Amino acid sequence: MISQALGGGFADAPIQSARAFRAALEAMARPGRILTVEGVAPPAPLSIGAGVLLLTLCDRTTPLHLAPGHDAPEIRDWITFHTGAPLVTPGAAAFALGRWEALQPVTRFRIGQPDYPDRSATLIVEMDALTNDGAILTGPGIETTARLSLPELAAFRLNRDIFPLGYDTFFTSGDKIAGLPRSTRVEAG
Repeated sequence: MISQALGGGFADAPIQSARAFRAALEAMARPGRILTVEGVAPPAPLSIGAGVLLLTLCDRTTPLHLAPGHDAPEIRDWITFHTGAPLVTPGAAAFALGRWEALQPVTRFRIGQPDYPDRSATLIVEMDALTNDGAILTGPGIETTARLSLPELAAFRLNRDIFPLGYDTFFTSGDKIAGLPRSTRVEAG
């Protein structure tokens, strides 16, 4: 198990992490845009997209919560070796990883404070597929409208209603990522 934790990271970390960071920024700046990422081989059931985001956004100063289904020894060891991120309970997490159902209730994650809205959690939601259909998205970074397959609508509508507080969300499937910041309006498609 230890040898599995040592492999699967970026082979050329400075270059690959810079590209991955750019993709993460682009995903959040352009809600609904689906991007392809590469460069890691994380342990199952972690997707390439989630692995790339973890290696790019997490370090020893970013507490991470692993939801059931992703809280496995292989994943814990891989994250610890490659990022050093402390694994914590939901209320203490800066990042949370898992399938949408396993992350419920999302109200247990930090949404920031009125004077510090940036002190909120970012959810990394593993999905079976990411497609540009389903929910209609509008708001900053979207020229007219965009579409994204979301696991539900109600939670993201409520999240938008408390803006500037709330959580931001990355969706991952295989080597694909997409972002949904708290500022995005979500309607039925």
